[in-house]
Amino acid sequence: MIEDQKSVRNIGISAHIDSGKTTLTERILYYTNRIHAIHDVKGKDGVGATMDSMELEKERGITIASAATFCQWRRHEINIIDTPGHVDFTIEVERSLRVLDGAILVLCAVGGVQSQSITVDRQMKRYKVPGIAFINKCDRIGANPDRVIRQLREKLGHNAVAIQIPVGLEGDLEGVVDLVTMKALYFDGENGEKVRMEDIPDSLLSDAEEKREVLIDAASIFSDELMEAALEDSVTPELILSAVRKATLTREITPVFLGSAYKNKGVQPLLDAVTRLLPCPSEVENEAIDMDADEKPVILAIDSEKPLVALAFKLEDGQYGQLTYVRVYQGRLEKGLTIINVRSGKKIKIGRLVRMHADQMEDISSIPAGYIGALFGVECSSGDTFVGPEINYSMTSMFVPDPVISFAIVPQDNKSQINMSKALNRFAKEDPTFRTYVNKETGETIIEGMGELHLDVYVERMRREYNALVETGQPQVAYRETITRKAEFNYIHKKQTGGAGQFGRIAGYIEPVEDEEFVFENRIHGGSIPTQFIPACEKGFHQCLAKGPKMEFPVTGIKVVLDDGAAHSVDSSEIAFQAAARGAFLQAYPKARPVIHEPIMKVVVETPTEFQGAVMGSLNQRRGMIVGSQDEGPMSVIEAQLPLAEMFGYSTVLRSLTQGKAQFTMEFSAYKQVPQSITEELLKKLAEAKKKVA
Repeated sequence: MIEDQKSVRNIGISAHIDSGKTTLTERILYYTNRIHAIHDVKGKDGVGATMDSMELEKERGITIASAATFCQWRRHEINIIDTPGHVDFTIEVERSLRVLDGAILVLCAVGGVQSQSITVDRQMKRYKVPGIAFINKCDRIGANPDRVIRQLREKLGHNAVAIQIPVGLEGDLEGVVDLVTMKALYFDGENGEKVRMEDIPDSLLSDAEEKREVLIDAASIFSDELMEAALEDSVTPELILSAVRKATLTREITPVFLGSAYKNKGVQPLLDAVTRLLPCPSEVENEAIDMDADEKPVILAIDSEKPLVALAFKLEDGQYGQLTYVRVYQGRLEKGLTIINVRSGKKIKIGRLVRMHADQMEDISSIPAGYIGALFGVECSSGDTFVGPEINYSMTSMFVPDPVISFAIVPQDNKSQINMSKALNRFAKEDPTFRTYVNKETGETIIEGMGELHLDVYVERMRREYNALVETGQPQVAYRETITRKAEFNYIHKKQTGGAGQFGRIAGYIEPVEDEEFVFENRIHGGSIPTQFIPACEKGFHQCLAKGPKMEFPVTGIKVVLDDGAAHSVDSSEIAFQAAARGAFLQAYPKARPVIHEPIMKVVVETPTEFQGAVMGSLNQRRGMIVGSQDEGPMSVIEAQLPLAEMFGYSTVLRSLTQGKAQFTMEFSAYKQVPQSITEELLKKLAEAKKKVA
């Protein structure tokens, strides 16, 4: 381990599905001598890429869990996290970007900025992660890097600046021209490991000079020295790089590199860019909150001598017990050290420290500030903060989206029941977007997640890793109930059973509220309800939200205003006012015209243009609203909004409509009201289910 802050880079590789993230990581590992043979994601040899170490990943040819590794390039140490592209595994990208200092945004030279690229970019913005863009697949038919750079500017609002131009495109891709040094780079050898530098071909010279001017113009805004040098015509590569780096760190410029990872072209210059343009840990400002000082923000110092602050950002169940991935922000994590889990307050003694290379590991004695490593045998949850005994800081939590889909799962026998509960406990601990509970009425075990693929993968992992034979029920959509108008309540709760009774009267109204789940407002004047009973009223209303009176779905978007009431000096109690609040809610709710809301998904279909009509027709049939469509070369991109309930099994329908040539991505957009006909169907289903239980 090189212990030098300045020479460490913590980077993530993120992009849309099938843009070539894992293939690019495989090439990076090969050129940095971490691996000695290249295996492809869906390669004929059946080995699969290094970073896709899970059996399921190799079979499906997709990345499911983000994997960490490290390598060395030109005396720099690079920690890399390869993230999934599917929106179902969005939490993997979220938590990786939470702990990284920089990122490579991989874009397809044909597909350009696709729907998932937009989601990933939003996540990078959320955590202020500086990035460089790599336009991959320049060897494919229809590759057009200029169009992709234009989309980076228009769709994502990046100040995208080309650092390279291609030498040839599609099948004729030979190499790249570096606009900083004004040299052409070619990649020779069986796996492109030898980089040959030549003069720029005459046919590309004028184009290269023109693009270099654009680069200097964009970078000189951030450097007075470069501006002066440009006026005097004495620009050096160092001046350009230092100006571009300065602007990249503040996300004011996104440098764009080109190549084809599969064809081994353009990867080494990208590695140079990671070391030259992306930040080292001390150049990124990391903030914690001081739990002993009213959660006041504290800026952490990347200093190994200061008290320890580390974040557990990912958990895995390895063959030797729980493996906890940590990023050390301040201080040093050492073997034998006693640390404290801020959330639980428990003291932990560190036994074994390792560095990860996909599913392989090597033992180390300490992890200094700014590095990523892993601990063994530590009991914690994803997102926990570890600190030294001297301080009580916590890292701010990361954004976790709510699940939108659920399945009922039934074990086939008693042994599977035991194994299933072990698997569910572990998966819920590892993945904050995967949730599980038992339905009290039916006794069924319900699993919730971000999409069909997400839950399918977990069910498959239960069968393989835990030998739990389970059957899944029909997918269920996470419907919600809400109200559409104001309704008043005036409710008295009275109970007399000898001795002290119960009495509480509350009055007020409920009304709909946007973008909030529940708002409680106390407008009691003159103490008609004593202050100590107000929290009990709020609790009583809050308890009613778990299951709505209309159809037993969770209630959301509701505001309760309490403006009058009465109490009894002997008979009033917290329990009485909780019961009064529940009665008041049941009294007002039917009058507030309740409706059912369903999750609406943003669906983006990429299809060859000849199938555009058929695809649009299939979306319309599913209660879809087409938002827009545009032709991008031979492909047509259709954006629509559809109810999640209509999307089950759509991948099979889309395949048969387009001869397997189209793909779609789907992510949650908003909740909207369900049409009356669907509400009636849901009421009928609920009545049938109740009959069965009875």
